[in-house]
Amino acid sequence: MADEEKLVDYLRWTTTELHRARLRVQEAEAERHEPVAIVGMACRFPGGVRSPEDLWDVVAGERDVISSFPTDRGWDVDDLRDPRLDGRGTSYVRAGGFVYDAGDFDPAFFGMSEDEALATEPQQRLLLELAWETVERAGIDPHALRGSPTGVYAGLTSHDYASRLSRVPGGVLGYLGNGNAAGVASGRIANKLGLEGPAISLDTGCSSALVAMHLAAQALRRGECTLALAGGAAIVYTPGTFLTAGSQSGLAPDGRCKPFAAGSDGMVWAEGAGLMMLERLSDARRNGRHVLAVLRGSAVNQDGAATGFAAPNGPAQQRAIRDALGDARLPAAEVDAVEAHGTGTAIGDAIEAQALLSTYGRGRPADRPLWLGCLKSNIGHTQAAAGAASVIKMVLAMRHGTLPATLHVDRPTPLVDWRSGGVRVLTERVPWPDGERPRRAGVSSFSVSGTNAHVILEQAPDDGERPASPVDGVVPWVLSARSAEALRAQAAALGEHLATAGPEPSVAEVAWSLAARSTFEHRAVVVGAERGELLAGLGALARGEPDAAVIRTESAAGGAPRVTFRFSAEEGRSSGLY
Repeated sequence: MADEEKLVDYLRWTTTELHRARLRVQEAEAERHEPVAIVGMACRFPGGVRSPEDLWDVVAGERDVISSFPTDRGWDVDDLRDPRLDGRGTSYVRAGGFVYDAGDFDPAFFGMSEDEALATEPQQRLLLELAWETVERAGIDPHALRGSPTGVYAGLTSHDYASRLSRVPGGVLGYLGNGNAAGVASGRIANKLGLEGPAISLDTGCSSALVAMHLAAQALRRGECTLALAGGAAIVYTPGTFLTAGSQSGLAPDGRCKPFAAGSDGMVWAEGAGLMMLERLSDARRNGRHVLAVLRGSAVNQDGAATGFAAPNGPAQQRAIRDALGDARLPAAEVDAVEAHGTGTAIGDAIEAQALLSTYGRGRPADRPLWLGCLKSNIGHTQAAAGAASVIKMVLAMRHGTLPATLHVDRPTPLVDWRSGGVRVLTERVPWPDGERPRRAGVSSFSVSGTNAHVILEQAPDDGERPASPVDGVVPWVLSARSAEALRAQAAALGEHLATAGPEPSVAEVAWSLAARSTFEHRAVVVGAERGELLAGLGALARGEPDAAVIRTESAAGGAPRVTFRFSAEEGRSSGLY
């Protein structure tokens, strides 16, 4: 009897331990696949795009923002040749997607001297600005992150900012090394914001931004950081990019990207920068963040021994898509749309389309095809920032319930058998209505390096209708900046944004958002009980006029002016750095 009792006790203990082990395995699996929330976004792209809202205006308005070469970078646009090639290199294209104000920077805001800012490449400077904006747009005071385990994952591909210098301006030499080292880009953000999580700069070519998001999501799930900034930047410092692609006849002669079109005839180079703030979804909800969208899954792989280095590899693209779906634990049929890599090259696009047909296109109902779009038709190929641009576009498409049209598609390319699967090119905008499940989209980036990335985005969870914010009496709108000029500019920008924002935020919501931002030496409070009264006060502040609704305090020290650094084409030398 004693032996039987011991056996029963042992079996009970074994059963309990097996149950505990099963729970631990389930918890570990859940953590490994936990959705990651996108809680903030910021960007700079061609067409004067300085915010995600600006980017949405471009795609929703079906605008093409390709334009002429910049005139402040020392490029001889009449005879665009590379002297290092003995006159053999030239470009037959004189257009692209450019961020014309990429050289503008306020070094004093980040505690940098003018010499240090001059030596620091615009990619690093843009990422630094966007990091601050992204944090603020997430409803977080950047100063509050000092000492926190926040990570930074930044993709960059251009590294020739200082290569054109024939002489170095005085005081700049000591800063050139760090100012042009890709590895410093993420570290500079961590240093200026006081972040103590992983800081990683990477270059996988055109897939860099999506690879950065993938690595950031993994780090969040493993507990290596609690928040993460992820994205990429690309600025074209010299015409070399155009010369190289032109020598291979890889550029669209008319400077227009025609993704998946019968008339596809080449790429369109562009530049830009984009960052996202990521946080585990459970943490974002607990911290009361406004979740913009959810990263459900992602995958990264390599072409391996493909048929030709730098040539697209269809099987590898298919594996990346299937692995991302597996990470998201979703069937392909539950994804509504894909924002494609879509460079506008006939063969490359055909290979990508076939990979999509083989993964997403099988067995879909005739009335629910996978919709295929491409932002490059609007702004060009922004290289290391391309994945960030595509993610921002699709987050906004989910929020607006609209899939924007892809431009310049005369008809879908005949190099693809579109009847073999349920994939349709978005030749016109399509409504994206709410359904029984969240809206979902895939985003692809396939690189010349052979590194492929695919992510699965999902509509932000509905946390219930937010109660209206009652306003009883006067509400304060608090603004601050490091100079009087910047304070007025901030008031003007806020007034312009509120005049066009939709859905219209309440005056109390605006007050809460402004109160969550950092405070600086120059401050003003616009007070009022009604929206019109508050907007009028903002306008007076922007114009520097006195107004009964505006209370101002100013630092005696004042602020530093905005500084612009630009190329000088005189005698082929540079007196400053762009």
